[in-house]
Amino acid sequence: MAALTPPAPTAVRPAPEPAGRRRRPRVWRGVVGLIAALYFLGPMVFSVIFTVDVPGEGLTASSYSGIFGAEGFWSSLRLTLELAAATTAVTLLLLVPALIAVRLTAPRLRVLVEVLCSLPLVVPAVALTAGISSVLQWGPDDFADTPLFQTFNAIQNPGFPVILLLAYVLMALPLAYRTLDAGMRALDLPTLVEAARNCGANWPRTVLQVVLPNLRGALLNTGFITLALVLGEYTVASILGYQPFAVWIVTIGGSNAQLSVSVSVLSLVLTWVLLLVLAAAGRGRSSRAPRRSPGSAAPDHTVLENS
Repeated sequence: MAALTPPAPTAVRPAPEPAGRRRRPRVWRGVVGLIAALYFLGPMVFSVIFTVDVPGEGLTASSYSGIFGAEGFWSSLRLTLELAAATTAVTLLLLVPALIAVRLTAPRLRVLVEVLCSLPLVVPAVALTAGISSVLQWGPDDFADTPLFQTFNAIQNPGFPVILLLAYVLMALPLAYRTLDAGMRALDLPTLVEAARNCGANWPRTVLQVVLPNLRGALLNTGFITLALVLGEYTVASILGYQPFAVWIVTIGGSNAQLSVSVSVLSLVLTWVLLLVLAAAGRGRSSRAPRRSPGSAAPDHTVLENS
C-alpha cells in the first residue's frame, strides 16, 4: 500500500537571488507617487492657503469661522444629506429585489435589465433635465383641473423636491447596478436561497437574514457611490432651480470667494469623513477574527514546512 500511495506534494521554494545581485532602486515608483500626490493634494493645499492668507491681515481662519453663520448653509446641507439618504434607499429598494428576482427566476432577462439600467449613461445631464422640465410644464397646461396637477406641484416642493430625488435615482442606476451585479455574481444565490428555504425560512427572512448579509460589501459600495454622486451633483439641481449644497457653494462664490473656497474644502473633508465611515462600517465586521471552539484544533502551518 505504501508503494501505491503517491508521494505528498512538496512546497516549491523560490530560488534565492544571487549574492552579488543588488536590487535596483525603483525610481519610477517615487516619480509616479510624486505626480499623484501633486495632482490630488496640490489643489487642496493651494485652496487652503487661499482661504487662510488674507491680504493685509496675514494668516487668519475668519473664512472658516464664518461658514456656519452664512445664510443658506444649514438648509442646503440638510437638503443634500436628505436627498443622499433618500436616493440611496430608493436605489437599493428598486435594484436589490429586481436583481434577486431576475437571477432566481428569469436569468434571460438579466441582459434587458442591464440595458435599462445603463441607459442614463448615454443621456447627458442637461438633456435629462430638459426632458424633466418639458414634462413638468404639462401640469399647468394640460392637467390644470385634475389631481395630476396637484401631484406635479407636490413633487416640486422646494423643501424636499421629489423630482430631484427621481433624477438622482436615474443617474445612480448604472453605477449601482454594476456594483450590486458584481456582488451577486460572487454568490451562488440559487443554492443559498434553496438552503435557507429548505431550513424553513420564508422569503422575507431569507432575503433579510441570508441574502443581504452576504451582499454587505456590495450594498455599502452602492451607498458609497450614490452618496458621492449626490454630494457633488450640480447641473440638474441648478437648471431645475433648487439649491442643494453644491449649488449653494457656487452661488455664495459670487459674493465671497474665500468663503466659497473654504466651504468647498469643508465639503470635501465632510465627503471623505462620510465615505470613511461607510468603509469602516463595511470593514469592521469582516475584519474580526473567527471564533474557535475550545476543542477545535488550530490550523497547522508547519505541515508545508516539514514536508
